[in-house]
Amino acid sequence: QVHVVESGGGLVQPGGSLRLSCAASGSIFSILAVGWYRQAPGNLRDLVASISNDGRTDYADSVKGRFTISRDNAKNPVYLQMNSLRPEDTAVYYCKALVAGAPQGGYWGQGTQVTVSS
Repeated sequence: QVHVVESGGGLVQPGGSLRLSCAASGSIFSILAVGWYRQAPGNLRDLVASISNDGRTDYADSVKGRFTISRDNAKNPVYLQMNSLRPEDTAVYYCKALVAGAPQGGYWGQGTQVTVSS
């Protein structure tokens, strides 16, 4: 089992930046990839960015060129650097550790609120 904890959310003005962190513990050797998702009120939870074990990254079109997913050499934690933030980026951001055979395909964190507002 893997335990995931997000941190780094907060209130930021439009055009500002935030860096989110996703720290995993437990059976981290079983993690295949890590994804950052977000969910705004009334919306579905959507994938924002992901990074695989071999370092391949993928981004939603809405954040390409503004957000960067990365990790340190130990592959933990995984970061989401968010620049040029817009009000429409406001959401709860969740981290998911993808693990083969796990319930729901992996393990979710509790989420961290990001609010972009002047």
